[in-house]
Amino acid sequence: MPLARRPISLKVYSIALSLLVLMVIVTGLSAHNLRSLNNEVAALARYYIPLDQQVGSVETLVRQQSVHVERILLLLQAARLDKAAIEAETKLFDQRGINADQVVDSSVRLIEEAMAAPDSGVDRVALALLKQALPEIQAARQNFHGTFRQFLAEAEQGNPRSLKVVRDALVREKEAINRQIGRVILALDETTQAAADRARAEESRAVRLNWTITAIAALLGLALAALITRNLVGPVRRLLTGTQAVEKGDLSIQVRADSADEIAALTHSFNNMVAGLREKERIKDTFGKYVDPRIVTGLLENRLAATGGEKKVMTVFFSDLVGFTQMSESLTPDGVVRFLNHYFTVMSEPIREQNGVLDKFIGDAIMAYWGPPFTGDDEHAALACLSALEQKARMPSLRAALPDVLGFRKNLPHVDVRMGITTGDVTVGNIGSERAKGFTVIGDTVNLASRLEGANKEYGTGILVSHDTWQRAREAVEAREIDSVRVVGKTEPVRVYELLGRKGALDAAAAALKEGYEEGLKHYRGRDWERAEAAFRRNPGDAPSKVMLERIALWRRDPASCPPDGVWDLTKK
Repeated sequence: MPLARRPISLKVYSIALSLLVLMVIVTGLSAHNLRSLNNEVAALARYYIPLDQQVGSVETLVRQQSVHVERILLLLQAARLDKAAIEAETKLFDQRGINADQVVDSSVRLIEEAMAAPDSGVDRVALALLKQALPEIQAARQNFHGTFRQFLAEAEQGNPRSLKVVRDALVREKEAINRQIGRVILALDETTQAAADRARAEESRAVRLNWTITAIAALLGLALAALITRNLVGPVRRLLTGTQAVEKGDLSIQVRADSADEIAALTHSFNNMVAGLREKERIKDTFGKYVDPRIVTGLLENRLAATGGEKKVMTVFFSDLVGFTQMSESLTPDGVVRFLNHYFTVMSEPIREQNGVLDKFIGDAIMAYWGPPFTGDDEHAALACLSALEQKARMPSLRAALPDVLGFRKNLPHVDVRMGITTGDVTVGNIGSERAKGFTVIGDTVNLASRLEGANKEYGTGILVSHDTWQRAREAVEAREIDSVRVVGKTEPVRVYELLGRKGALDAAAAALKEGYEEGLKHYRGRDWERAEAAFRRNPGDAPSKVMLERIALWRRDPASCPPDGVWDLTKK
């Protein structure tokens, strides 16, 4: 029977059968490609990436050993020998070495496991070379370890060598370790890149196969357009339109499937493919814009709004270095960069430890914020205050490290910091251009935090917080009220407080200072200048008390200059 006379159902059945056979072949090829791709991905996840992490751990442990070496050498140079501290650092030094050797041994075992696995998908030749190189790292590290232990033994016997000679020797041996680790890391990177390239090649073959089947299905649909119903032609045309949209870069396309035949299955596969491509683009775009892992996770899990903004009560923090402009003029560009990198590292740690979000670095300034969903509704003010106190506590150690950071010991710049903290309504969301955005907070609360940071210059204080912040954090920290001020750009006055320490941690002198100042502030607001002056004079070394005494002297000479509402207007930002 000629094909034209056959029932249309038979024609459709023939085409369906042909498509079914074709799909079986493609499924087999896809399964084969998928197995190859899975092998490459499994090799990356099970062997290459863990190996890279373990070698990185060895490098970290060696660096930690170097830190302990420097600490021990400094202790040996001290006027008073602290044997307990030296013993503690030595134990940590030995433990880091043991850990490093254990990691190397673990890496060797992992390589042996990979080489022994029949279908691991690894490059056995490259792994064999890595297996030979890892013991060389271990040997170099043990040589470094032994050299320093020998030096300690000599020091204990009263025959110490020159610390410079020891340092030079240890530096050479550490550089040898670094060279060995560098070669291994380079080899691992090349091996990992090769595995990733093979995985991409397998993925490309699978994509080409899908495109081929799509094209065949489209051609069959066009050939039978005059013989089969419009219901069959419509899905094919929609698929064709979808593939053309993807070719042009439109990944928002979604093809509707109205039937339950092979074309519908192809439509679902196409939609899944486009969804996968869209998800990859979304992740790449998101990771290119955000730094804090919690923000990235929140956006990917739709817990944070990817577009638009919302109003929340949060606590905002600003800090700024004192006299940084003058300091930078006395340093080389390289010194300025090294100092800022060290400063930001030290100051950022307390923010992260207290669950704060480090928003941005602005020159030498730091902006951070606390609030939901990153912290609880009732704890963000206290966490911000505790972070500020910890930053202040770390300033002495930061100053002590300046000679090593800057490379000289004379005429060191004085380093100090001012901080401002406020709590209130902010608008939080994604702000920026289409290509670069930042998840940040804006509003009057942010501006007020910046102004309070600057207000420290007026009173000679270090950390000023707003009344709302103090009310929320008063169970966690100690503070004293400083004044009522009206900052630039605001008409409403703000009561400001100076953070003094953690709750219950004030010594007798600090407690007396707080009590005396608050007594003086009470009389000051009541315009009882005599009692206020007497109370402030009990704190001769206190900068805010000195400021208040100067104001009282001014207002006694010129009563008309005293503000009627008792609020001090700040004229500088």
